[in-house]
Amino acid sequence: MLEIYKSTETKVLEQVEKITKGCWVNMYAPTEEEINRVANEANIYVDFIKDALDDEERPRIEREDGQVYIIVDYPYITHDDAGFPIYETIPIGIVLTDECIITVSLKDTPILEVFKNNKIKEFYTFKKNRFALQILAIITSYYLRYLKQINKRTNEIERELHQSMKNKELYAFLALEKSLVYFTTSLKSNKVVLDKILRFSYIKMYEEDKDLLEDVMIEKIQAIEMAETYSSILSGMMDAFASIISNNVNIVMKFLTSFTIILSFPTIVFSFYGMNVDLPLQNSPHAFWISIGVASILSTFTALIFWKKKYF
Repeated sequence: MLEIYKSTETKVLEQVEKITKGCWVNMYAPTEEEINRVANEANIYVDFIKDALDDEERPRIEREDGQVYIIVDYPYITHDDAGFPIYETIPIGIVLTDECIITVSLKDTPILEVFKNNKIKEFYTFKKNRFALQILAIITSYYLRYLKQINKRTNEIERELHQSMKNKELYAFLALEKSLVYFTTSLKSNKVVLDKILRFSYIKMYEEDKDLLEDVMIEKIQAIEMAETYSSILSGMMDAFASIISNNVNIVMKFLTSFTIILSFPTIVFSFYGMNVDLPLQNSPHAFWISIGVASILSTFTALIFWKKKYF
């Protein structure tokens, strides 16, 4: 899909047909024809567009022939095979040329919708460098938003585990832990890109642009710390609940084993009197009740021992 936008003199964002100076070219899941068109009209390398469409591409920034190429990871929500929500990351490419700014991604992302709907203050397509920094700021805010959702979901699953102790909740924990691994890796890689923008003059920045970038850096560091903290807590919780589940199984097995031993005494006693041999008291009219009494005494005595040892 290829979309071209341009800010008007009245500060309204309009969709246009042609790539002109000061416009914003947005591409998601583009066709080969759209890729070639943008590459030719904007005079950029086709390889960079295709790199941004590779879901395994690592975040980076480079400058070549007066153009700046930025690739960072942004978060999105999907579901695993078991149906549990999982938060993953995917690259988005930003190209800054003398004429326009170009964004490239595999998916249509809500991160850019806020710009399309004019929900960002001081947003103009012709202010390319500031626009790029605003995109990086929105991406970081989405990381923080999803991290809060992960923490909230973790607390919900913890409450469910107190009630059920089933594998389902552990699988949900596993999906969230996987999400945090993705987030931590992508956030650290994105931070490297921001460090390079801040330390090296990849793009021209005014004082307010530097302030914006510094704010993004602070939020990025906060997001990294949150992801690492949540991951550590989640890992500890999974280990704890796995141990609890294993301990509960051991308790059940211990109870069943103890109960089986207690019930075995009547079987043993009556089995003796079922043998075709001479046995004590076999001719007594009270032999039946004596057998029951002996079996009951043995079972009761064994049960008291098990109870004292807290087997049940």
